[in-house]
Amino acid sequence: MSTTHTPVAPAPAAPEHLSTPVQAPVRWRGPLTSVALGVFSLVAFGLATPGSYETTFTLATRGDLFQIAPVTVPSRVSAVLLSLVVLAAAAVQVQRARARRRVPVWTHVVVGAAVFLALLVWVMAGREAAMPFTLLLTNALVLAVPLVLGALAGLLCERSGIINIAIEGQLLAGAFLAVVVASTTGNPYAGLLAAPFAGALVGLGLGLFAIRYRVDQIIVGVVLNVLVIGLTNYLFSTVLTNNPQQLNSPPRLPNLPVPLLADIPVLGPVLFDHPLTVYLMYVGVAVLQIMVFRSRWGLRMRAAGEHPKAADTVGINVNRTRLRSTVLGSAVAGLGGAALVSAGLAFTKELTSGKGYIALAAMILGRWSPTGALAASLFFGLADALRRVLNNTGSPIPSELLAMLPYLATIFAVAGLVGRVRPPAAEGVPYPK
Repeated sequence: MSTTHTPVAPAPAAPEHLSTPVQAPVRWRGPLTSVALGVFSLVAFGLATPGSYETTFTLATRGDLFQIAPVTVPSRVSAVLLSLVVLAAAAVQVQRARARRRVPVWTHVVVGAAVFLALLVWVMAGREAAMPFTLLLTNALVLAVPLVLGALAGLLCERSGIINIAIEGQLLAGAFLAVVVASTTGNPYAGLLAAPFAGALVGLGLGLFAIRYRVDQIIVGVVLNVLVIGLTNYLFSTVLTNNPQQLNSPPRLPNLPVPLLADIPVLGPVLFDHPLTVYLMYVGVAVLQIMVFRSRWGLRMRAAGEHPKAADTVGINVNRTRLRSTVLGSAVAGLGGAALVSAGLAFTKELTSGKGYIALAAMILGRWSPTGALAASLFFGLADALRRVLNNTGSPIPSELLAMLPYLATIFAVAGLVGRVRPPAAEGVPYPK
């Protein structure tokens, strides 16, 4: 018996318009922002500076292993050269964007550092006072610590699916309890240990209302902020003011210099001669970077925030994971509140002054990553430190504008640099079990 084979016709070729690969869109926001910064720096900081002016930077501190002499540079030439560096880095960004390739991170670092140095050269041009560069960087790191811890708190909450607008209240509650406990016991470390409990209590309220009662998480966060502000203002006016020596005079957290490393010029004072809160920030960023992205705990937490139904299918208790992450993150924010008063500052009304919202912006700018949050917080801390240093040394910038500098930097960073970001997919969405 013979078998006949029916010839199979070849599959029709796909239409030409369907076979063409889809190209990624060109992202111009970052490169164009860098170009605008370079042009502005060249005109405002370079060409507008008189050619005869000079700028002096001091780098040495008393405890350095060896002293570095002050550095004096010609103001106009330095600002022009720094602006050209910005434009060169911007050209690299434009070329990479046109080729639809990823813009290297180092170009953004070069742009930011060069513009910042050009600003310093312009501000101090022709002045007898020198710019204390090492002190500026040291203050920037110290001022960034509460922002970093607040951003880490938001990251832990939002990676699990809970929107944390209450960072401001958590920072404030932590600062209040740290001051009261440290003043009462006379031990600053006791206040440091107590502060996370205040933040965790606020986070517990956020978690319960958001998870159990499914209240809108943004509204709950705003209400908690108002509640903590009102409660601390009332206690300050009625309790702390009546007995400030006993309840509102916290001792200062001592500096813990790292042997040998703290004596290195510039790097030593900036990185290795700080209170315990700074070193806790170092450890927190490193540990969370590994735990969030390289551990089973982090995978479960991110699954609860990205696809809770799939997480529930494989046996993860989504709501319990969210509640634990929210309380843990809020405790970290409470520790950030203790960092705010670690210099022995007395508690005052609304001590945080919007730092919780700046920390929230740092978390978004850092794309929900611990290292990204650190970099963004350092940027905002640098803006705040620059305001304080310029107020002390004098500058052509009006004092009112200097007071606005940290908040202007926040708006500029979020509007001009953040671009498109994708939050966790299930962020703010309740999960009914």
